[in-house]
Order: sequence, then C-alpha cells, then structure tokens
Amino acid sequence: MAIHPLAEPGTDIPCRLDPFEGIARWTLAAVELVALIRLAQKDWIVDHPETRFAWNGGSALAYQVLGEGTPDLLYLAGFASNVELNWDHPTMARLLRGLARSRRLIVTDARGMGCSERSSPHDVWPMETNMEDVAIVLDAVGSKRAAILATNHMSPVALMFAATYPERTAAVILYGASANYLWSEETPWNATEEEWEQFIQDNSSWSRADALQSVRTDEPSVAGDRQYVEWWYRYVLLSEARGAGVAWERKYGDTDLRPILPSIHVPTLLLVRSGRQSEPYQVESPRHLAGHIPGARLVELPGSDASLWVGDQSPVLHTIDAFLADVHRERSELDRVLATVLFTDIVGSTQKAAELGDHAWRELVEQHHASVRALLARFQGVEIDTAGDGFFASFDGPARAIRCAQAIVEGVKRLGIEARAGLHTGECETIDGKLGGIAVNIGARVCASAGPSEVLVSQTVKDLVAGSGLKFVDRGERELKGVTGRWRLNAVAT
Repeated sequence: MAIHPLAEPGTDIPCRLDPFEGIARWTLAAVELVALIRLAQKDWIVDHPETRFAWNGGSALAYQVLGEGTPDLLYLAGFASNVELNWDHPTMARLLRGLARSRRLIVTDARGMGCSERSSPHDVWPMETNMEDVAIVLDAVGSKRAAILATNHMSPVALMFAATYPERTAAVILYGASANYLWSEETPWNATEEEWEQFIQDNSSWSRADALQSVRTDEPSVAGDRQYVEWWYRYVLLSEARGAGVAWERKYGDTDLRPILPSIHVPTLLLVRSGRQSEPYQVESPRHLAGHIPGARLVELPGSDASLWVGDQSPVLHTIDAFLADVHRERSELDRVLATVLFTDIVGSTQKAAELGDHAWRELVEQHHASVRALLARFQGVEIDTAGDGFFASFDGPARAIRCAQAIVEGVKRLGIEARAGLHTGECETIDGKLGGIAVNIGARVCASAGPSEVLVSQTVKDLVAGSGLKFVDRGERELKGVTGRWRLNAVAT
C-alpha cells in the first residue's frame, strides 16, 4: 500500500501513486546517474571552453580560447574541423590541452567548416578572405601577434598570412603542408589533374565504411579502436557540407604558393612523420617547403599516423614547445612583407594633354586622381605614390587588388580617357614606410606591357586568386625591361 507523500509521520493515508510522479523520480535518478558517470570518466567528458563567434561581415567565425601565456598560438585545422567535437574524444582533447599548457591557445573553425558559417558549392572564396578571417579572430581575442599552427589545407592560408602580415605572425608551424597540390616538374610527387579530380570524386561522399577505411589506411595506431572510428565518422561528417568540400578541394588544386615562399621570413617549423613514406607527397612536400622558405626548420617525428593528434603526442608537443621558446627569445621586427602592388596610368596622356591644353588637362588629372583615390579606399588599397598621371598602390589581397584595377579602368572612361593597370604579388622592402624592391619594379613593368583599358597580372597573381571567380586570358611570356628572365602575363577577362 502506498503512503500519501503529504501524510503526517506515523499516519497511514493510503493513496494511489501518481504515475507522472513516478516518471519524474526515475528521470531525476537517471540524470544523477549520468552525472556520476561523467565524473567517473573525466578523460572522456571534458570540461571544454565555450564556443564564441567573431564576425566578418555577415559570416560567423567560431572559436574557443584556453590556457594562458605567450606567445598566443592559433590552431587552424585543415580538411576536418569542429571546435565542439574536438572534445568528444580524448586523443584530440589531450593534444589541445597539451598545446595550451604553457600558452594561450586559440582554436577556430575556418569559414565553411564546423561551427563557423557554412557554405554552399557556389560560395568558394579567395584565400585573402581566409586571411581576413584569421585577423578578425585574432582581433576578437585581443591578440596582436600570434604563432600559427596549421595542418593540411589551412597551411597555404597560414603561409600567405605570415608573408603578408609578418608583424602579426610570431611563427608558423605546419603539418601535412604543401605549396601546391598538382603535378609539376618541381613537385613530381603530386597528383596529376586527372588523379586530383578522382581524389575529389572519391571523397564526395562519407559513410561509416569510408571512415573505417580512412582510419585503417591513415591512422594505423587506432585502426582497432571502434570508438575512435565512430568519432572520426561524426567529426568529418559535421565538419563541412559535402558539396562545399568538393568546391574547396578544387580551389586548392588551382592554388600554387611556390612563387611567394622566399617572401616568408617569420620563423617556420615543418613537421612530418617519417613513417608516412608510403604517401610520398606527405613527406616530400614538407621537405620542398623547407628548402624554399628562408631559415625553415624541418623535424621528422616518429610514427606513421596521418593526423597530428593520433599516436605518440610527446614528440609533437616537445618539438613545438622548444621551437616557440626559441622564437620568444629571438623575436625581431621584420622589414620585408608580401604585398600585391598595383600600377596604373593614363593611356596616351601626352597626346591628350596637347589636345586639351594645360588648364583643362590639369582639371582632368585632378578628376582622375579623385576617382582613383575613391576606388582605392573602397577596395582597401594603400596609395604609395603618384607620378604625373599614374598611381602606385599596395594591397594585402590580390583578388581585391584586381577588382580595384578593373573598377579604375572602367571608371575613368566616363572622363573620356583610357587607363591601363598592372599587378604583381611579391616580397617588398619597407623603406621609410614605403614599399620598394624587385617586386615593385616587376609591377611597374607589367603595367607598361598592358594595352588600353587592360588589367594585366603576373602568373603569381593568377595562381593566388583561385576561388575568386576571376577569369584570365593568357598573354604568353614576355621580357620585362630591367628584370631578368621571361615572365608569363595574363589579362583579366572582362
């Protein structure tokens, strides 16, 4: 016989037990049991930092912060990334806690991945957008200068950021990195265009069977761990939409950072696992980078697992800690940066000045200058110099520089004149706040080679704007006055 819960002690007031009260008691007991299980499994259920968001326009960028100390370390995960699911398996959680044990660690999902703003197959963006995102996340956490740890497909973003913003980059640490992804005579270990397309097709779907095969092939030390396989299945599945992933892979197939590697002067560490010899590109690509980035250090770690968090983490963490300790001791300000330089001038200016006369020509030049300066401000360009009817400006992103050049060429037509523009991306010296060096000379010569109303760019610029939607017409190789060698030039298609 049940006793009424409100009965006085020592009295027997029979009643029927409310079925909903019974359900509530069982629910409370279940909640308490789960809490006890979580306390007993601290390694599995991790008290992880809160996910926050920085905003680049209308796109949200997810990030987490843990630990304290210097220098700040920004972790950019390529291929798969999800700041929330990072904590659902002890191997990844252990790596993040290890990275944060003596410094502040900033973990972020790249645009289109994980908890950041998702994308569609039609939303492929140029690499400079990823660089903007990095700067915005660093600003959001109040980091003026950080080391960057990047893996796989985020390595090019880290390299571009380091070359463009050396004052904000304490160091670069790369794992699974490559300057380019398609076959060339210099990188014969890379896939051909046909092999790359087949790779994309093979990865266009994702199932538990795919996850199992992936782990067996790439993560031998956890091949028999069913919990890891299930976590990896969910991790990749919730990292990015399949269609966006295909578009992302195609973008990187068109990207080639080899021309800018000598422009990277921040301390650079390249990590590779020596047991990955069965995948030549995973070993040869880092070696290639180490041979072309000034002062880069290559460290071969033991093991044959493809992911940084799988296998013995002690050598990984020890190498990173020692490297960053050296960087902290040797920090110095750099006076060389990667920039996209833009040169423009008015076509047939001498003849036009003679036709108009001095006064009318001066008024026309003033209108021209006002139009160009307004467009430089719109596209975030920095005016470096003017010479008569020409402009010299710099940009931290090549796609934005091209669009500015297009707008200038079109905009001045309303003044009854034509302009031409030339662009090059390369390493520039900073001299009294101005840019100089061979890259500037090349940009000026590219402009001199352009025709009326034409925007002409070097091959380097073309290689860096994959995913921007810009199209080009090959103008062939040319000699540039005062510059050694022959240079392939491309006209921006209207």
